Amino acid sequence: MTVMRFDTRQQMKLGQQMKLAPRMIQSMEILQLPLAALQERIEQELEKNVALELVEPGEGSPADREAGGDVAETEREFIAGEDFGRLADLENRYREIWDADDYGSRRAASAGDRDRKMDAMANTEGRGLGLAAQLEAQWRFVDAVENVAAAGRRLIEYVDDDGLLETDLDTIVEQGADLGIEGWSFELLETTLHRLQRVLDPPGLMARSKQESLLLQIDSIAEQEGDADGAWTDAAVLVGEHFEDLVENRLPKIAKDAEMSLDRVQAAKELMRRLTLWPGRELVNPDAGVIVPDVLVEYEPESDTYVAALADGIIPPLRINPQVEGMKGDAKLEKKDRGFIDDAIRDATWLIDAVNQRTNTLLRVVRVVLSRQREFFDHGPQFLKPLPMTEVADQLGVHVATVSRAVSEKWMQTPRGMFPLRRFFSGGRESDAGDDRSWEAIKEMLREIVDAEDKAKPLSDQKLADALAERGVEIARRTVVKYREQLDIPPARRRKIHA
Repeated sequence: MTVMRFDTRQQMKLGQQMKLAPRMIQSMEILQLPLAALQERIEQELEKNVALELVEPGEGSPADREAGGDVAETEREFIAGEDFGRLADLENRYREIWDADDYGSRRAASAGDRDRKMDAMANTEGRGLGLAAQLEAQWRFVDAVENVAAAGRRLIEYVDDDGLLETDLDTIVEQGADLGIEGWSFELLETTLHRLQRVLDPPGLMARSKQESLLLQIDSIAEQEGDADGAWTDAAVLVGEHFEDLVENRLPKIAKDAEMSLDRVQAAKELMRRLTLWPGRELVNPDAGVIVPDVLVEYEPESDTYVAALADGIIPPLRINPQVEGMKGDAKLEKKDRGFIDDAIRDATWLIDAVNQRTNTLLRVVRVVLSRQREFFDHGPQFLKPLPMTEVADQLGVHVATVSRAVSEKWMQTPRGMFPLRRFFSGGRESDAGDDRSWEAIKEMLREIVDAEDKAKPLSDQKLADALAERGVEIARRTVVKYREQLDIPPARRRKIHA
């Protein structure tokens, strides 16, 4: 028999535990935000914090401050009134009076001035519907009986980002058995799917594979444009009967098996450049989006230097509203109202400090980049040098995590184009000539070699490694394979152009 004993005891334990203050957490969050996200964050803070305001052009003169004295007094009387109610009402009531006066408005200047936020919203394309929502909108215009319409809506729920239906119909039948759709069955879904494939635009949507999607596109184009020379028929044969060989670029084998001349096979393949493997991306491109640079770099010929500035012109300077700050000393304010004002001023101060710290840190990091990567800006990506973040952190006297947050999702507009700031930070190796080359520079060299190769005799991965070695960069064949795949360069057999 085993006897178990339970007892309770108090023990003292020494240890160190680091806790981040709210102010430090906010600073790290602000530092990591790209410019567009920072603008959105500031807009949110302006909406909810009465102590925070934008510095509009021409504001802050002594005459303006004197003109606002009566308004400030009215606001203080209002806040100290008996109708104050809950603390949550303070901001709303305060804003009603504030917005009624031209001087007090922090969101718009005097009458006739245009609001920056409204201008930005007017010039920004609205966020479009998702792919499934767009397909469902198209399907609603199709004249179909109720159970077919319901089955179509159900199938559209399974579409992926590429516009394909990768879930098999048996699974969809099983998962939708309790929907109460009349005649729910595999046959209903199959009939509905064929109709979806015919009516949805662009062609190729709702296919169960890339092969089927290509065939749907070929059928649609041939039907609309005709196929007098039979080229689209040849393309359908290539996709329908020789798809694996087509993917591997085995054109002579296709020509032999399909009993076509090599010229016919190549002509059909060339025609297929009009097709897409991702029809859904024509409606919703997950990679599309406006890139807003956080940093602008320009060359100054007079001093022969590259200079950087933050592209934060869309974010006017922030300040503590002087009227709200002046209310702190008002003896008429109740304790709870004074606490609200103190909290608002404290939060606004924290945000302003965090934004200023972001500006300072980002510029310091960029200046190191400009100094270390001078050859990149002068001669191009092939001259990008290794630049570990730890080295930059040591040089600036900050933690490496600070550097990482500073460059996260930031973009830099340079005389050589737009680049993610993180691209300038990578490891590398020393060439035979003693020059340091970053991994990004080596990838650029690899791309140049592939672009210049004889496409009738493309270089194998080992020959690519040999070509890099001739340029002074010794890397293994497996490393070449990894870089080639990262650059979306197909293997030699798929790069070959058959004569």
